[in-house]
Amino acid sequence: MAETHSTAPAGLPLKNQVRGGGGRTRSKGWTAALPLLLFVGLAFGIPAVALLGGAFTSNGSPSTANLTESLQGAYLTALLGSVKLSAFVAVVGAVIGTFLAQAVVTSRFRALREAVLTASGVLANFGGVPLAFAWIATLGNSGVLTTRLGLGDHGWSLYSFWGLALVYLYFSVPLMVLVVVPALDGLRPQWREAAQNNGASAWQFWRYVGIPVLTPSLLGGVVLLFGGAFAAYATAAAMVGTVVPLVTLQIADALTGNVLIGHENVALALSFDMVVVAGLVMAVYLPLQRRSARWLR
Repeated sequence: MAETHSTAPAGLPLKNQVRGGGGRTRSKGWTAALPLLLFVGLAFGIPAVALLGGAFTSNGSPSTANLTESLQGAYLTALLGSVKLSAFVAVVGAVIGTFLAQAVVTSRFRALREAVLTASGVLANFGGVPLAFAWIATLGNSGVLTTRLGLGDHGWSLYSFWGLALVYLYFSVPLMVLVVVPALDGLRPQWREAAQNNGASAWQFWRYVGIPVLTPSLLGGVVLLFGGAFAAYATAAAMVGTVVPLVTLQIADALTGNVLIGHENVALALSFDMVVVAGLVMAVYLPLQRRSARWLR
């Protein structure tokens, strides 16, 4: 019979040697992550320090005057306009995206599912000036559909709140589809079968089982759409300019001095307001995401 010999030094238990090896592995893992942590610290830390320093500084001394000004007059109107637009896009996009995702999940055609998910992945990341140009060429004042259908005679204008909301829905609905499809796939067929065996109708299944289980994912999708619309800038800047008051456009004007000179710190205060709103949004989204993962994993 072959004998096994321990390589541990005398007086040192083998289990302590194993623990020491695990500690060295964890230490190497942290060392490997240091470049990434350093990059994240520089990429996010320096802008955050500059933002806070400018937002709480007025005439070279600490002050909250910039924050006070950012919550008054045209700045407050722009902030509320962004919140209103984002809330509308989030709710409508979530409803449309959820029904579209349900149609994809229940479809028997695998090619249709793959086509819709692929298109959603592309359209969800399609924005900025190219998106604005596409919509202007289609539904602008001289757009193809506007002239052929005579939409201008009926009061249609793409360069308005509702026109901008329509454009935002173009990339928000596909994003909602990508968020909800995995949650719908997580609904186990056994739950529906158990409900049917107990005499429950389809409406009762969705009311007492499906919707309660999906609620965290649905609300998380709403929050995600809100954040995406709230932070969007390039599409609105290229399409509506100053016609629709938005906080991102006000920040750009204050930084470049298009309206008033010397309001750079007010722009930083507006950015801080956006960070606060985004923080509140994420504070709602992350717990919902964890709760949804617990049910649907």
